[in-house]
Order: sequence, then C-alpha cells, then structure tokens
Amino acid sequence: MNASELRESYQRFFEERGHKRIPSASLMPENDPTVLFTTAGMHPLVPYLLGEPHPLGRRLVNAQKCLRTDDIDEVGDASHLTFFEMLGNWSLGDYFKQESLTWSYEFLTRVLAIDPARLAVTVFAGDADAPRDDESAGIWRALGIPEPRIHFLPKRDNWWGPAGATGPCRPDSEIFFDTGRPDHPGCAPGCGCGKWFEIRNHVFMEYDKTAEGRYRKLKQRNVDTGMGVDRTVAVLNGYDDVFHVETLAPLIARVEALSGRRYEENRKAFRVIADHVRAATFAIADGAYPSNVEAGYVVRRLIRRAVRFGRDLGIQRSFCADLSTLVLATFGPCYPELEQNRARIGDALEQEEQKFKGTLERGLREYHKVVERIRESHATMIAGAEAFDLFETFGFPLPLTVELAREQGLTVDEQTFERLYQEHRAISRRGMESKFKGGLADHAAATTRLHTATHLLHQALRQVLGPSVHQMGSNITAERLRFDFSYPEKLTAEQIQTTEDIVNQQIANDLTVSVAVTTLDQAKQSGALAFFGDKYGEQVKVYSIGSFSKEVCGGPHVARTGELARLKIVKQESVGQGVRRLRAVLVES
Repeated sequence: MNASELRESYQRFFEERGHKRIPSASLMPENDPTVLFTTAGMHPLVPYLLGEPHPLGRRLVNAQKCLRTDDIDEVGDASHLTFFEMLGNWSLGDYFKQESLTWSYEFLTRVLAIDPARLAVTVFAGDADAPRDDESAGIWRALGIPEPRIHFLPKRDNWWGPAGATGPCRPDSEIFFDTGRPDHPGCAPGCGCGKWFEIRNHVFMEYDKTAEGRYRKLKQRNVDTGMGVDRTVAVLNGYDDVFHVETLAPLIARVEALSGRRYEENRKAFRVIADHVRAATFAIADGAYPSNVEAGYVVRRLIRRAVRFGRDLGIQRSFCADLSTLVLATFGPCYPELEQNRARIGDALEQEEQKFKGTLERGLREYHKVVERIRESHATMIAGAEAFDLFETFGFPLPLTVELAREQGLTVDEQTFERLYQEHRAISRRGMESKFKGGLADHAAATTRLHTATHLLHQALRQVLGPSVHQMGSNITAERLRFDFSYPEKLTAEQIQTTEDIVNQQIANDLTVSVAVTTLDQAKQSGALAFFGDKYGEQVKVYSIGSFSKEVCGGPHVARTGELARLKIVKQESVGQGVRRLRAVLVES
C-alpha cells in the first residue's frame, strides 16, 4: 500500500463510521498563536475541542500536513522527519475509549492486514494526579492483545499536556509495531533500540489542570488520534527506512543523480536534503517565506541546512528548486496549493539558495582571516569559539572547517565547539518549546477580539485597495494580529490611515456579529468571502458583521464590534512577490 492508498482507505474507513472528512489546514496556523506551524492535527480544531460546535458535527477525519522542527538535529536517522502527514480522527464530545481503540485495532488488523501478534500497546500507569488507565487496558485485553504486550507507563510516556501551566490534558494509549529485531533486557515499547515502532496514538482529553495544580474532569471529553503516513507506509512495506517510501524515494534518487554518490554510503546528508526541501516546499506554499523571524527563520534554516549538506556531497549547482518539482509531482494531486504556488516556491528556494551561497563565500573569507591570525600568533589550532562563530554566523559546518584546517596543517578545538553548540542548541530548544508546545494554551478574549478585527481589516482593505485584494494568511496572538493579503505595492500612509478609519468606524457602530451554518456554494452565493475553497468542508460557518463584512471562518468572534478597542496598524512589509503583510493592535482610545 502506498501513501495515496493509505490516506484514502483511512478516511473512508472512518467515514463509514459516521465521521465527516475535513481538508488539511494550512501549515501556518490561524487559530493557535502558541505555535509557528501546525504541528499536529488537533491544532486547527482547538476551538471545537474547547466546545465550539463544528459545522460538520462531532466526528471528524482527515490527513493533516504537519511541520515540527523541535528535533531538527535528529533528522538524518531512519525515521525522523520535519514535515509529515498525520492521519487523524476526532470525537468532539461524542464517543470515547471503547470506540476509539476498537476502531483503531480493526483498521490496523483488518484493513491494513497487520499481524496482531506484532502489535503491543501502552497505557497510562497512574499517579497521584490521575488514576491508572485500567479502562483502556481492559479494552485492549478484550480485543485480543495478550497481557505481556500491554505496558503501563508513567506521565513522561503516556500523558499529553497541558500546553501551558494550566489547561486541558489527558492520558493516551499508543500502539507499537514489532519490527522483528532482537530485544534485550528491559526492552519494551518506547525503547529506542529500533525493535518497537510507534504506529498510532490515541489521546483521551478528559482533565483540566487548574492554577492550584489540581486535575479536574472536563465538561466535554474528546478523542484525538494520530497516525503518520510515511511511517505507516514503511511498516506496511517492510521498510526499516522511511526514506524508501514513495513520498521521499524520488528525492533520494535525484540527489544521487546530482551528486554522483550513492545513498547507502551517505545516508545522513541525503536524508537531510530530502526532508528539508520537502518541508520548505510545503511551508512556502502556505505562506512561510525565508526570513530572519518566526516561521520564515525556520524555513531559511531548513533551506540552508539542505544546501550545506549538498555541499558536503559535492553538488555545485543550485538544486533546491529542482528537487521541489518532485515534491509537487508527488503531492500535487492531494494538495493543490502546491501547484497553485509553483512559481513562488521555485523563486523563493532559488533566491534563498543563492543568498546563502554568498554567505558561505563571506564565511570563507572570514575563515582565511582566522587562519591569518593563527599564523601570526604561531598557533596551530583554530579555537572552538572561532569555529562556532563560523558555523553560527556564516553557516560553516564543523566538518568543512576541519577539512580546510587539515589542508593547511592546522587542527580545530572540536571539543569546545561541541560544548558551545550544545549550549546554543539547549537555548534554542527552550525557545522552540515555548512556541511548539501548542494546543489549547491561548484562546482568551484578547485573541477573540483580534480575530474579529481581522475580518474588519480584510473588508476595509478591499474597499481602499480594490476587490482583487484577498487574504493570503493570518496569525493572531493575544497582543497583535498579523494579516497577509494579495497586493503588489507598498501601501501609502494615506491608504493605511483610511483603512484604519474605516475599521474604527465599524467598531464605533457597535455592529452585531452573527453566524450561520451553510454549504460553501450557498455561502459564496450570499456574498461571503471564501478564498480557501479547497480547505473547507461540506458545511461552513459564515460570520456576518452587520452588513459590512461576511466571511467564511471557523471562529471564534465577539458578539458585537463595540467590544473592540481602536485598531492601529503598526507595521507593513513584503513577504513575497505580490503579497503584503500588516501587523495591527487594538489600543484603548
């Protein structure tokens, strides 16, 4: 079974059990300001997990694009990826453990024909905060999982959340596949030896952690499941290397052709290049352009790591845009936004690669300055701090510095470099963790107000700049809104002021915000704005702000515009060809 067949069979299986298929959301999250990217299938569903009714009901299924870079340095082994597709089905206050576990077991053993004898499961062992999950264990026993393959594990293994200090959290139950490798004393699901391969996870959202540190039951219990496409296809085809799957193998083959080297002899470099170019391609398609901040910085880092490893393989020509065409060919039928943004993706990759090559050249000049200073001091070793500065500032990988130094009869203090690198990595990881915890952390009244203000801003821009203006993306935190839209030129000070005035007049008018559920076609016929047509389900929510604005959106919103403060546009910038970005805040008059 290949990836396309798995996506379809999974969604069809759950549709037969009352679930509605929903499209993948963008990698650039709109309703979850705690993350830079959509890192799990649940992120786009946060409002509905918190109780807001979903227009398609309480049972949902989809294949969601995800991007995680908190363990980017692990990419290069047989299974770690930054971009991946997550198959998921959700119960929003509907069914719970019995149905969830039973259906998963049925799908794996009957539809995918996985031998039940090769499956093992883990459940929460319990502690002072929450009891042992005997209910899940009992369900697994009834389904035929033998006792020795049911493992009770602590919070660090079988518990999710909360995303912040407080909020929803829950135990989970995971399914592992036995790869057949020899075990060893203490080996069990979750062991990193390679014998056990996590294939599916079920998260049972039923607790809320309070500010006092207590755990209380939630009013709405949800089920959130996850199953990676690449990893599952690897299991089904007997691969011990996810890069043999047809969604990645063409990239590996192309790198072999470009470099003249074999994958089996250079696995890490090949894997980094294939994974990073694929991830960057998807991110750029969804509006994350290479830059020095937030999501753009991650995309820049992905591209530059790919280029660095390409240099290690001896690839002299530009190659990222070339490889991206294979990503489009593989995923285009499933994700039309790739083909729609083909030119933009290619241009962004090519420009960033050329820019980085220039940086490397500057780094080479800086390297020679370092060597000159060493010669003058009659030393023979490049200090670890200088090697790390070459790496961090100019993208010089340590092996390149060591290679150049060796050619000139010098050595490098690799031990100090490694210490500095690990310190830097720890700081970066802590920073990323604060962003990538994700989930249910920040949906306060402030973000709801800014969400409504975004609709007002969108309509005001169309009035000022013309009806060809349409939303390209947005991101909202409790402090500010960020809005990307189609427009080829920098806005004048007069245009910005007029836009602000229109928005603030609608706020002063205290317009009623109402919502209706209808089909996408009916929404468009009624005049509602809907610029992400392939991203909506069969039923959609249409939010109307008086007679001023009507837009398809998932919410949430305020009841009246009078709840908003005055809108102030604080910054504008270009984020790609024909795309402008505004940042705005709500301030008290």
